[in-house]
Amino acid sequence: MLEAALPPLAGELRLPGLAAPVEVLRDEWGVPHIRAAGEADAWFALGAVHAQDRLFQMELNRRRALGRAAEWLGPAAAEGDALARRLGVEAASRRDFAAASPEARAMLEAYAAGVNAFLGAGAPLPIEYALLGAAPEAWEPWHPIAVMRRLGLLMGSVWFKLWRAAALPVVGAAGAAKLRYDDGGGDLLCIPPGAEAARWEADLAALAPAIAALLEAQGGDATGGGSNNWAVGPSRSATGRPVLAGDPHRVFEMPNMYAQHHLACDAFDVIGLTVPGVPGFPHFAHNGRVAYCVTHAFMDIHDLYLERFDEGAANTLTAEGWRPVSRRTEVVRVRGGADRAVTVVETAHGPVIAGDPESGTALALRSVQFAETDRSFDCLPRMLRAGGVEALFEATRGWGVIDHNLVAADTAGRIGHLVRAKVPRRARENGWLPVPGWLGRHEWEGWIEPGAMPVVLDPLGGVIVTANNRVVADGHPDYLCTDCHPPHRARRIAELLAAGRPGPGGAGAIHGDVLSPIALLFQERLARQPAPAGEAAAALRARLLGWDGRMEAGSAAATAYVALRRALTGVLAARSGLAGVAGHAWLSPSPGVVPLNQLWWALPALLRADDASLLGGWSWEEAMGAALAEAAAAPEVEAGRPWGEAHRPRFAHPLSALFPEAAALLDAPARAIGGDGDTVLAQGVVASAGTAAAYGPLARYAFDVGHWEACRWAVFHGASGRPGSPHYADQHAAWAACEMVPMRYAWTGIEAAATARQVLRG
Repeated sequence: MLEAALPPLAGELRLPGLAAPVEVLRDEWGVPHIRAAGEADAWFALGAVHAQDRLFQMELNRRRALGRAAEWLGPAAAEGDALARRLGVEAASRRDFAAASPEARAMLEAYAAGVNAFLGAGAPLPIEYALLGAAPEAWEPWHPIAVMRRLGLLMGSVWFKLWRAAALPVVGAAGAAKLRYDDGGGDLLCIPPGAEAARWEADLAALAPAIAALLEAQGGDATGGGSNNWAVGPSRSATGRPVLAGDPHRVFEMPNMYAQHHLACDAFDVIGLTVPGVPGFPHFAHNGRVAYCVTHAFMDIHDLYLERFDEGAANTLTAEGWRPVSRRTEVVRVRGGADRAVTVVETAHGPVIAGDPESGTALALRSVQFAETDRSFDCLPRMLRAGGVEALFEATRGWGVIDHNLVAADTAGRIGHLVRAKVPRRARENGWLPVPGWLGRHEWEGWIEPGAMPVVLDPLGGVIVTANNRVVADGHPDYLCTDCHPPHRARRIAELLAAGRPGPGGAGAIHGDVLSPIALLFQERLARQPAPAGEAAAALRARLLGWDGRMEAGSAAATAYVALRRALTGVLAARSGLAGVAGHAWLSPSPGVVPLNQLWWALPALLRADDASLLGGWSWEEAMGAALAEAAAAPEVEAGRPWGEAHRPRFAHPLSALFPEAAALLDAPARAIGGDGDTVLAQGVVASAGTAAAYGPLARYAFDVGHWEACRWAVFHGASGRPGSPHYADQHAAWAACEMVPMRYAWTGIEAAATARQVLRG
């Protein structure tokens, strides 16, 4: 059945619309290498080959972006569809296409034409269409903008602001200010590389109006990933050339959000990771002159406004008086369920995403991703022609769809790091909580100029590391960020780079490092902890004190540590009262905010500081004692289960739950893996969901800049998104072992290694 749904990848494929023949060679890993004469044909062919390998994924992501996924996936997708409708993804994407440069429009038009040509070519449809009883829909040139917008949708600050707002009535203003990711005792900065700084604390006096308004709105009672990359210059590498490496971390989705591709024409010759449904190489690639990669920079690009509505919610209060809101109703169609009417209310700040305007107050979102025209797609063709680091950085002016640390290295030996983002100017108080929308002092005041964004070129020491840690000190002239990931991964990568002269062949050892600084913190606390009375708890304490703090796949102690941390997080949730915040209306925007997951990340800083203010009168010794007893009785601890088995991910296809009889065919196999969210091998858990790895590196890469045949990469399943393909999961073993496969670039080598050849003709 699966084989019959696979398209032919050899011979000739007729695709009306091509100006000249295009050759597609697939290497031993199934990676497509596409060679066209002209640029328009290259984009057309990329659209066709994306559809050949990833058609179902492309269409599902388009449906998710446009609020139509529930038509296929049923009630589980309805909340996400409702949010997409409220955010107005379709209108924003159409607007951006209309404003795109002629070059970007031509790229998008050619790409969509290539997808549609494949749809009309008569090739077998992916098996998913047969399961759903569905047929693919044609593509329009603005659709890739919607797909790209969906992949970075609301990443970053919005969730932390919602969380602190919901927690505020329970723990108070001072307590809510502590609900942040751990800083490791001091932040390690990206710029300047190696510098350290203390985090800016919340100014509770400045936040007083927001705090008062939020408490009034809620009443007195509210019970109710990451990525790594690094670059070393010629003086610091084993090759005498720059080396650039890293791994993007996201939730594991089948198929992978990235696809390996190589695209060449008379204007460029680029290899890297593409996004199915999107032309170009937005995140990871090299063009024979400059290589680049990204991590999420955690710039604060989303603001939440607490809005006051009049009776009937026809108007909202502003600094200039009452202003009318706009209102529309959209219908989300649900497979196997009733249609759902979604009322969309928009204020001057943006759409209401949480709360009910009819109650008198609700939260509206103003986001860089939607508020004004975005020109990110103008950047994509320019980036492919860049001849070096500085030219690449210049090519990204106007990028705004999501914020990145863009790290690059070129054949001239230069390395650099630019924060590629569009960030509004406004008060720092906007970063902590939703702010009153009627005061007028929290409005955006233009944009931080691209030339003022943090950047470093050829830093002293020759090393750049970013791992979602703080980019610059909070004393930077412009407000950029409140919340970011802990510095643990960045600090450890810097240590490993300092220990030798890295080359591309050693990148896997860095990718795979499993030393956990938070496990060591727990050991330190356990050493000061009185011996527990229970035999099992005492044995657990002794086992953890004798452990090396490494999250190895074969370690039963690592399993026990995670059980202890989950138990202690549960104690914190219960004693603080924050467990009762679950289900709060302000935590409801899809995919939702879960208190236990947020407290998992806040716990280490509280423990390190011996801050028991959120423990409801308990000390940390009492809390740790209760957690030890609970963890000792956990089944995985009693059984001595190795961490890799407890942590084994499930690579679930989005249709597996709907069609369980086909799950064995749709789901990719997964091996036992180590690491956790605090290690460089950032394969992390979601505390509320158990011990299985829920997110991790979707890919790994190592660029030997200038010696392109020495570059390597791997993805977590395979190059194909078609179940039944021999390349659906053939890279998984290498990925699970933190190994990589060749990234073939020279066309002579590609010709020799090709396992399939196809000519696309108009």
